[in-house]
Amino acid sequence: MPGALSVPSRKLGELTVSAQGMGCMGMSHGYGESDDAQSIATINRALDLGISLLDTSDFYGAGHNEELIGRAIAGRRDEVVLATKFGFVNRLGEPTVIRGDAAYVRQACDASLRRLGVDHIDLYYQHRVDPDVPIEETVGAMADLVAAGKVRHLGLSEASVATLRRAHAVHPIAALQSEWSLWTRDLEQETVPVCRELGIGLVPFSPLGRGFLTGRYTSLKALPESDMRRTQPRFAEGNLEQNLAIVEKLHDLAAERGVSAGQLALAWVQHRGEDVVPIPGTRRREYLEENLAAVAIELTADELAAIDAAAPAALIAGTRYDKVSMTFVNG
Repeated sequence: MPGALSVPSRKLGELTVSAQGMGCMGMSHGYGESDDAQSIATINRALDLGISLLDTSDFYGAGHNEELIGRAIAGRRDEVVLATKFGFVNRLGEPTVIRGDAAYVRQACDASLRRLGVDHIDLYYQHRVDPDVPIEETVGAMADLVAAGKVRHLGLSEASVATLRRAHAVHPIAALQSEWSLWTRDLEQETVPVCRELGIGLVPFSPLGRGFLTGRYTSLKALPESDMRRTQPRFAEGNLEQNLAIVEKLHDLAAERGVSAGQLALAWVQHRGEDVVPIPGTRRREYLEENLAAVAIELTADELAAIDAAAPAALIAGTRYDKVSMTFVNG
């Protein structure tokens, strides 16, 4: 995939972005050791190829990921739609805490701006909903950031339908970021229709099932000791072997099209709608280019039905997070 591509655009609310973005979490957090130089080269390659949406959070690497992106986009700010998140409080060795109070929203935003080295954030998400603070207070404080010119558009992550409605009544919500892939389809029955009713775009994270749907991981031995997937039930012994049946079927379908299983799984997500902008993550340029090629894959109704049939909910073993992390979902 040499040279620049013509990547189509999509809308998240009133925000125009590339039809596929890039999740940057793994460059600093969750998946074992990483290489800053390699990550910066991958970010710049993404921009060269026409990806505009870069997604990060103040939680990833305790701020390291924002600093990394700041270095990578220096001199290229006008090419980037920059999305970051707040809410998880970084406290080494202590239980995870979520904050959404107005004072913390302001504090977190200013800290992110400093780390990113920019004067505004294009899309600012609450990473998880604080159960102890009314969403009206949180979004009201986020709206104040828009009025101050520090933020352009607002988003929520893993929020419930009721929370989305209340938040949107305070200030337009441009995007909901939640997990959505062939093996995580919780959004489809209730959340997606409400987002479309309200004009809220959808940003699926982990659209490749944290890499599992690519077929690269067939046992825990393939994962570094510090990899967070080792703690996730779907990768656990017993569950992993059952879930591999999905990947085997995807491989067969992908072979018929002459693409990889990961590309087919990602193309399926891209076909969920023109208001859907997946953000697959990678640290390596070759995987970035493989992911981006999925944008150009056109799937027929019969092919989409066959892909759906390859990953029925009843076949998927294990929850997507452990018990504690699942309590932060759908807030």
